[in-house]
Amino acid sequence: MESPARTLSCGLAEHVEAVCKHYLSNGRRSGNYWIVGDVNNHAGRSLYVRLKGPLSGKGARGKWIDGATGEHGDLLDLIAAREGLGSFKDTLDEARRFLRAPRESPPELHDGRSSECDTITLARKIWAASQPIAGTPAEAYLRARKITADLDPASLRYHPSLFYREYPRAPSRRLPALVAAVTDHRGQITGVHRTFLDPTRKDKARVLSPRRSLGAILGHGVRFGKIDDLVLVGEGIETVLSLKSALPELPMVAALSAGHLAAWKFPSSLRRLVIACDNDDAGRRAARRLKERAEAENVDARMICSLRADFNSDLRATPCGAALLRIVRLLGVDLDQ
Repeated sequence: MESPARTLSCGLAEHVEAVCKHYLSNGRRSGNYWIVGDVNNHAGRSLYVRLKGPLSGKGARGKWIDGATGEHGDLLDLIAAREGLGSFKDTLDEARRFLRAPRESPPELHDGRSSECDTITLARKIWAASQPIAGTPAEAYLRARKITADLDPASLRYHPSLFYREYPRAPSRRLPALVAAVTDHRGQITGVHRTFLDPTRKDKARVLSPRRSLGAILGHGVRFGKIDDLVLVGEGIETVLSLKSALPELPMVAALSAGHLAAWKFPSSLRRLVIACDNDDAGRRAARRLKERAEAENVDARMICSLRADFNSDLRATPCGAALLRIVRLLGVDLDQ
């Protein structure tokens, strides 16, 4: 019996150009390929999606590669990266929704009025409309996850009412959200990451995809502290803030997904890198890829992996003092050198 993933992958391949127009609307067709900047739908010519070929196997339609980062995969991988989906089940659900949806409508960015708006401009507008995090439900959400780190207002804000839509053409609604600024090495905002929150509980919203990114994310991240020659890079915001709770002086970056972790861009001053990976296959693969890239640039890199699903799971299950000692032992980094 054919697996659900294979069935959905072939179904997407049958509509490969519609998939590209929907999820990568800033790209264009060029011969037998759809060309765009990256998996976040940024304008450019780095990522190629094959539009012709068999439904599966060598040379299959829907296969893609980003020439700048080496990321590659099929249309399920593309949807997971584009939508920031954290589990394979969520990816399959999103693929099923797409295949049931009408094909002619382009994706809507938030409330239906900004489908042609540049995603970076829209991300900056969301950031500007958000408020300081102190004393808000966004702070309460992070504190409920036992995060004690200082919440840098330059990186984190709160929006009481952002539009959320489960999938294109579905009814929209407003939800509160933790908003994080994604910046490049110059400090310029290139995107935002939104964690939609439950209006009544100190938890994520009960929706299919409570975490979503907007703008140019690839190679950038949510920064906590000034990077000089040493930095720790991890996947999620909660993961990185959990480590920041234990090591407040160490500069850190949340790359926001395993794929983005592997493609994080090194600042020219970087000499030492600590890679914090989630305890799953995707996290370990991404960390190894980033370590290989670092070593090719003569950057001293070392990996640490959480004992549970991620470092926030470790922090919530372990007394803070024991977590601090364990993390410092794993890091083996002298911050004074």
